[in-house]
Amino acid sequence: MTLISSAVPTTHDDPVRMFLAATRRAPGRPAVLSRREDLTFGEVDRRSARAASALRHEHGVRPGDRVGVHLARGPELIVAFLAIWRAGAAYVPLDPAHPAERLRYLAQDAEPRLVLTRDPAPTWAGTAGWVTPERLDGAPERGADDERPVPVGSPAYVIYTSGSTGLPKGVEVSRANVSHLQRALSAAGVYSDTPRVVAWNASMSFDASVQQWARVCRGDTVVVLDDELRQDPAALAAYLEQTGVNDLDVTPSHWQVLEQYVAPVDRPFRLLIGGEAIPADLWDRLLTRPGNLDAFNVYGPTECTVDAVAARITAGEPRIGRPLPGMTAHVLDTALRPAGEGELYLSGPGLATGYRNRRDLTATRFVADPFGPEGGRMYRTGDRVRYDPGGELVYLGRTDRQVKIRGHRVEPAEIEEAVSRHREVTSTAVQMVDDVLVAYYTGEVTVPPLRHHVAGILPEPLVPASFIRLEQFPLTVSGKIDRDALPAPDRGPDPSATALAGPTEHLIAEVWAQVLGRSGISATDDFFALGGHSLMALKLVARLKRDHGIAVSSRLVYQHPRLRDLAAVVDTHR
Repeated sequence: MTLISSAVPTTHDDPVRMFLAATRRAPGRPAVLSRREDLTFGEVDRRSARAASALRHEHGVRPGDRVGVHLARGPELIVAFLAIWRAGAAYVPLDPAHPAERLRYLAQDAEPRLVLTRDPAPTWAGTAGWVTPERLDGAPERGADDERPVPVGSPAYVIYTSGSTGLPKGVEVSRANVSHLQRALSAAGVYSDTPRVVAWNASMSFDASVQQWARVCRGDTVVVLDDELRQDPAALAAYLEQTGVNDLDVTPSHWQVLEQYVAPVDRPFRLLIGGEAIPADLWDRLLTRPGNLDAFNVYGPTECTVDAVAARITAGEPRIGRPLPGMTAHVLDTALRPAGEGELYLSGPGLATGYRNRRDLTATRFVADPFGPEGGRMYRTGDRVRYDPGGELVYLGRTDRQVKIRGHRVEPAEIEEAVSRHREVTSTAVQMVDDVLVAYYTGEVTVPPLRHHVAGILPEPLVPASFIRLEQFPLTVSGKIDRDALPAPDRGPDPSATALAGPTEHLIAEVWAQVLGRSGISATDDFFALGGHSLMALKLVARLKRDHGIAVSSRLVYQHPRLRDLAAVVDTHR
């Protein structure tokens, strides 16, 4: 069986032209809101035009080039993205939160002509030149008449995802792909017909960010949720209310932390939930939540330009729904025959150009479409799905080892490669165990220095929550690692642990045990070494506030990850 969506107009409205049209309609309307700076559409237009001119005339950026962007999430980031598009180039997100070694690899692979950064010594940029936003903003104005039309098939961005070969791979997406995304979401009713106030919540290195910040191109107001806000659920919810946000795009994991703080509202309020499967209990809570809530489950791999399938959350089992207008979904067996349950293949104008510098991998994942016009392509998602009685798609899991962690796509092979690069590691295996990412290894190195080594290579979502040293790996009869025989992480007490002292240490240990799902917390334990991560830190902060009236930010958890140190800070704040 094949799900063929309704058609959308075949003409591509370039996102820059859409933005310029929105500016002409209402130059004084707010385009970007943030806690540091607000910009109108007219101001974003002028600043992005000036920066685009500087990119072309002073830095030699030409259509088809790539420009790296190494800036914190804020209004200037939207200006930078639009300026790069107006110069005819594609942007490459270089997240400041990522380790320098990863940035070095991305810059080497993407080969940007230029990098926008505030890093005073970006040695990771390699041979690429670099410039600060202030220098672009201070360039002379030349007017918009020196801009030239850019072919719709030109690259718009290159976003890197985890790679099964041990190295991240860059997905190149065209301007036509971005145009299709916006038109398809509008045609499907996921976007409103009238301008909305939209939160920008995702990291720029996460493809969901495109669906969020690029809403400015269609005339929506974008509210920037900076990293400090995202670390404080109560403050984030208050800011959503203060700015009147209508549309919020979140992962299920993030919404489960936020939902108790976001009060029911009378204004139109829409949740776009994606990045990972929605648990059944959360699906039910969304249905019964009071207030004016409208929720969509949005699904799509980076290779299909953010979103390719969507479902309005209504009664019934959790499902990912039907393909967006213009897209086609095929459920196929291993012989590429239509089936009621099998692997999901997607075709249509949302398919990305392919992987940068990886023609072999592009040919493997973007395969010939035997069901469509000659020369057409399908993307094989690696996701197993089935049809529900209503003909909608239900997600069942993966056909390979790939996992999702807080919305991030993770290939265990990439983590194994990072672990094995430690000189004292002889072999390694990485897999999920009861929703915990675990790295098993043999070698002489102890866990703390190995964790530090891996955190210096991989971004935070890819760092295993648990490291387990083995004397040797269990093997199958064929001599391969017997993954089913690997031990589960030990969640019991550490016999060498330092005893808790005082009521605050005992209270925090109790909350840690609830959040981390383990017992025997000691005074010298490190929250992140026990498997904590960014969303667990948010849950910790939320429980301390809700259950015990203790208000701390997750930033304090990062600054004082050792329980005894955190307890001392809490006592001081009290």
